[in-house]
Amino acid sequence: MKLDTTIKSDNSEIQNRVISEIRDLINYKNLEPGDKLPSERMLSEKFEVSRGVIREAIQKLEFYGLLNSRPQSGTFVANIGVIAMNGMIDDILRLEEQDFKSLVETRILLELKTARLAAKRRTIEDLNDMKSALTAYREKVLNGEDAVQEDLLFHLAIAKASGNSTMNTFMLMITPKIITNFEKYHVCDKGLAEQGIIEHQAIYDAIEQQNPQLAKQKMKEHFSVLYQYCYNI
Repeated sequence: MKLDTTIKSDNSEIQNRVISEIRDLINYKNLEPGDKLPSERMLSEKFEVSRGVIREAIQKLEFYGLLNSRPQSGTFVANIGVIAMNGMIDDILRLEEQDFKSLVETRILLELKTARLAAKRRTIEDLNDMKSALTAYREKVLNGEDAVQEDLLFHLAIAKASGNSTMNTFMLMITPKIITNFEKYHVCDKGLAEQGIIEHQAIYDAIEQQNPQLAKQKMKEHFSVLYQYCYNI
């Protein structure tokens, strides 16, 4: 599995632009709760993006309770004041612009929890996925190749094994941005990559043994350098 971070980043920027333009449209036309937005086709033409991008932006705003979509009827402004709506949309857009430190802090907190849950809930299939990612990481490192993506795919396999779909989703959301910024911020010295093999194996072993506390401890040790980096910024 390959993560195309450039495409994901571009899509996120386009979606945020569309969300901003929907907000501006609501303000410009003085739309009130219950008022109907133009159709997806019309918004697509107006904002010069695909209908798929429009649909995703609407779904995101609907998730946060700012819009309501009704089958066969269209999309309507939710029952919320304009000032509150503008503030919430600003917050949503800021969520997409988290600094690297915040992303890493969030990732560490998630990883400690997912490691514990994975040790309790992992299946044979989960172990196979983790082992496959671990093998790919080891091969890349020993060949002197960049293994950032393989490293993160191992951690995503753990998140999946946790059996908590929300945590898994959060990991999928923040992982591409961390990959994009990894080299930029030079967080991990390449000399630490081989140590990463040992640490990954220790995490895997604890999860395989279904030892939640040990899994959490090994994950914490794995992130010690990154953790120290965050609090020295």
